[in-house]
Amino acid sequence: MAKVELKAPIVDEIAERIKTAHAAVLVDHRGLTVEQDTQLRRQLREAGVTYKVYKNTMMRRAFEGTDYAELDKLLEGPSALALSEEDVTAPARVLVKFAKTATQLEIKGAIIEGTFYDVKGVEELAKVPSREELLGRLFGSWKSPISNIARVLNQIAEKTPEGGTAKDAVVEAAPAAEAPAEEKAEEAAAPAEAPAAEEAPAAEAPAAEETKTEEEN
Repeated sequence: MAKVELKAPIVDEIAERIKTAHAAVLVDHRGLTVEQDTQLRRQLREAGVTYKVYKNTMMRRAFEGTDYAELDKLLEGPSALALSEEDVTAPARVLVKFAKTATQLEIKGAIIEGTFYDVKGVEELAKVPSREELLGRLFGSWKSPISNIARVLNQIAEKTPEGGTAKDAVVEAAPAAEAPAEEKAEEAAAPAEAPAAEEAPAAEAPAAEETKTEEEN
């Protein structure tokens, strides 16, 4: 069997994978220990990323006529390809983080949604949070207000009279809060009215005395 025929299935495999992938990161894995390589593969797998070592000639043939052809210039030395069909930043996040402790791992470049990224670009992509992280932050921002509302509703439910409604509980609590204001209003009004009542007879007495004097005269 000719070598070309042996290589065809592998080329087809790469072509099929990049067809459905939204992100591809090319790395040089030389220098990684067996343990490191095992850890890297596990972390990529957990992130939903496929990772495999291919010969450069086969990748070049599979990339031909596609956006991934821009990676051809990086196909020197041993190369491994990390592909993701869902989270476009997952390969970059995992590989960049892993390379910080395993310095032997060299990131060459990437194609994300048809756009080429160099090493610096891949490092920037690695800073983008995953979809799960973004959803977690969004849920966290809602969590506090929701818990406060739930607490208030629970307190109203506890104060609701048997056979009554939440409105009854609010009305029942209202007089207690309003009573002090009414008492203060009564106290403030009472002193103001008392002097007026006492002063009235004094003001009217002279008029009565003058009328009596005129009649006698």
